[in-house]
Amino acid sequence: MSKSVERLTDSPAEMKDRFPFKKFLYWLLYRIAEYSLRAIIFLIPRIPHRLLVLMTSATVRVTFAILWPYRKLMEENISMALSDEFLPMEQRKTLVRRAWRNFVQGLYETASALYTSREMICASVAIEGEEYFKQALEKGKGVIALGAHLGNFTMIAPRLAAAGNPVSILVKHPPDQRLARLLDGYRAKRAVKTISAKPRTQAARQILGALRRNEVVVVLPDVFKPGSVNAQFLGAPVYIRRGPVTLALRAGATVVPMCVTRDAEDHLTLHISPEIDLVKTGDGQEDVAANLDLFIRHLEGMVRRYPDQWCRLSPHRRPSKNVQPMFSDFVQPGLEPKEVEERRS
Repeated sequence: MSKSVERLTDSPAEMKDRFPFKKFLYWLLYRIAEYSLRAIIFLIPRIPHRLLVLMTSATVRVTFAILWPYRKLMEENISMALSDEFLPMEQRKTLVRRAWRNFVQGLYETASALYTSREMICASVAIEGEEYFKQALEKGKGVIALGAHLGNFTMIAPRLAAAGNPVSILVKHPPDQRLARLLDGYRAKRAVKTISAKPRTQAARQILGALRRNEVVVVLPDVFKPGSVNAQFLGAPVYIRRGPVTLALRAGATVVPMCVTRDAEDHLTLHISPEIDLVKTGDGQEDVAANLDLFIRHLEGMVRRYPDQWCRLSPHRRPSKNVQPMFSDFVQPGLEPKEVEERRS
């Protein structure tokens, strides 16, 4: 076999070995991320609060300027949530800056929570609709907390755990195992167990086990799989994984939408909605499809209510021009950001 043909049959791992510099570059980037995170976690409790506020503000401006690929994703999020065909450019930029600021502020708050007592976490994150959560737990079949990458989404699990609830969160680990273990360790400090999304069989087994013990599993399904399409989200063709729906039906668990958002004074609130009344006809495929649609409608409701706090940073398809806006209140010409705040009440 010639060398040219042999190269065509190389595995991805073998191909990666042919480019040691690229492998080293990825390793270096992950190490920078790891030690930067360690440094931030170490320094936050040692920095005076006023100085920390100034540093956070500076970080927002610097990262907004240099991390332009992620800034562009924020712009796409706003476009999906509000339809940029009707929102003036300057107002859209204002919402993008606000969304970026919410994201960075949320990271600092989550890091600070590692050094905060359970009582302080409960005091700093108010709860709205706690009765719905208690009613779900009383059923004894576990609770799936259906969230989104909205507001300070990283505080959903710590807030529930701080109140004494056994909580796990389903996450997609980074490829670097050292960084993944570090993040898992930080979550464990706040009594939050981590369930890796892969391998899927193991993840499903862990989720079902937690639900059967009447525990809480937090899932954030607004991470769309590239490739085929099985749903419309905010008018965009996307592929949403059906795993959470399938497991909810299989375990008989209660699905409760929830999200942590911030107000104009930076106060956080965990909003808990009534449970989703799952469709159960006995036809497995039809039930999954119908309930997936219910999940999507609830996620859309969250994003439309807080468009400037949707901070999902994974690529997604562009909205289809053939799909009409589904929430007319947010696509009026000349809509002011202040009006967006008013429409939340």
